[in-house]
Amino acid sequence: MDLFFYWFDHLGVAVFAISGTLLAFRKNMDGFGVIVLASVTAIGGGTVRDLILGLPVFWVYDPSYLYTILIAAVLTILWLRFRDFIHQKTLLIADAFGLAFFAVMGAQKALLAGFPPLICVVMGTITACFGGMIRDVLARDVPMLLKGELYATTCLAGGSVFVLIAPHNELLALLSGGIITLLLRLGAIKWKWYLAVFQEHGESR
Repeated sequence: MDLFFYWFDHLGVAVFAISGTLLAFRKNMDGFGVIVLASVTAIGGGTVRDLILGLPVFWVYDPSYLYTILIAAVLTILWLRFRDFIHQKTLLIADAFGLAFFAVMGAQKALLAGFPPLICVVMGTITACFGGMIRDVLARDVPMLLKGELYATTCLAGGSVFVLIAPHNELLALLSGGIITLLLRLGAIKWKWYLAVFQEHGESR
């Protein structure tokens, strides 16, 4: 089972690396820019999580994650050689899958380290969102985290499902939490779901 979770984690890294590569393509970046965006998207959130929790930074002690990023980026570049345009929705969907993977994998790592459920949910959200936020800032985009549609909220929901089910069945918890996160994010993309806090108003003069 541990081997399954390990490769599941690598799959999440690969998906977010693809997301970073797609954005680099849309921004017409060079090869170095592709690797930078792919890397910060894939491991940025997990790095922040490990530093906050006082744990060894995962990719420093297991460089195979860097190979996963490189392979995912190269394969995406080869695929993009046959296309001259990437729709914004393709990037959003790739990012949604990355959120789903990392929201539960980040929560799982905190849970295994002995942290309480609330902290696990927060760490899952950080793992899922911070890499994409760094990616968007470097690419001079408004981070998806700060846009109107549900984003971090979907990770909170998926992470909560995970910590509720994990004591009974860890694999079911991973699948359920990931699916909830993915469906909520895809629904937000399609139907523009958002949490309204303030009423619309004009600028004060």
